[in-house]
Amino acid sequence: MKLTLNDIRRIDPTAMYSWLSDFPGQVEQAVRIGTQSPLTLNTKGVKSIVVTGMGGSAIGGDLVRSYLSSELKVPFSVSRSYALPAYVNRHTLVVVSSYSGDTEETLSSYRDAIRRGTKVLCITTGGEVERLAGKHGHPCIKVPPGLQPRAALGYSFFPLLIALSRLGFIKPQQREIKETVGALKSRSILYRNPKGPGNLPLEIAERLHGRLPILYSASDHLDAVNVRWRGQISENAKQLAYGHVLPEMNHNEIVGWNMNRSLMKRMTVVFLRDRGTHPRVQLREEITKKIIKSYASDVLEVRSEGRSLLARIMSLVYLGDWVSFYLAILNKQNPTPVKAIEYLKGELAKT
Repeated sequence: MKLTLNDIRRIDPTAMYSWLSDFPGQVEQAVRIGTQSPLTLNTKGVKSIVVTGMGGSAIGGDLVRSYLSSELKVPFSVSRSYALPAYVNRHTLVVVSSYSGDTEETLSSYRDAIRRGTKVLCITTGGEVERLAGKHGHPCIKVPPGLQPRAALGYSFFPLLIALSRLGFIKPQQREIKETVGALKSRSILYRNPKGPGNLPLEIAERLHGRLPILYSASDHLDAVNVRWRGQISENAKQLAYGHVLPEMNHNEIVGWNMNRSLMKRMTVVFLRDRGTHPRVQLREEITKKIIKSYASDVLEVRSEGRSLLARIMSLVYLGDWVSFYLAILNKQNPTPVKAIEYLKGELAKT
């Protein structure tokens, strides 16, 4: 199918296309916000960090955790629940990440953090999170409103990353961020032209169209990228996607590629690859591809690009966001509305 900008405007009247195209600019603004926001917080004695959030607000924390897994010296986790883990106490830094500022589960966890006397940092556009932060004297990094939370990844990821650097948990990230922004800008030019040669996300979307996408990746540094791809395909393209990580899936899920072969012929497997993956896991990826090729309708791999790990992770994230967008257009689905989520929230609000 030959897509045109007119096709995109007709199916995407709420301009997810513009948000994606402008993502490099969002990252630059997010970096300025993270650098310039007041951040008076005594982190002496902090022994763990927990990000509490949901959906598009939590994935930024997931990506930070995955990116820093080889550098951060204190345990870092993401909590998607109404209550914080039992180990959270006054020696924990709780990062309250809610784009709207009114996410039900996140607010419940925020109040839990207040009761336990934890150290708190908030990242939000406003709402009840901002009000509670002001009441309790917690630093609050304000980000611009007006986006779908999943389209505001720059604001949930980069201010948190920079805050961790400013608080002394990690080394400064200026060089890595500079490379990442430059790479995102060049990819934006390529990806936003549906008629341009070598539009990789459109090519991948065409191979996923009418299929059930299965995402596989290494657990080291790419587990959160895997989750991001699946979430974006579900929300933007209104299409289910599943996935797992290696080496874990080699100890269980790989055996499931045997029965229901007629269903497997409707599945397309995407391997997300990175040159920094452990050599034994890279070997496992190659062997796993050989096993699955005889069952799935299609098996493809996409490789990260860039020198720094940050640039490589974000190259795959940005590619996946565009894949989900083009898949939405091929599915003739407006990528912005999430009617099932809004219905669920409405039903919950009745009680």
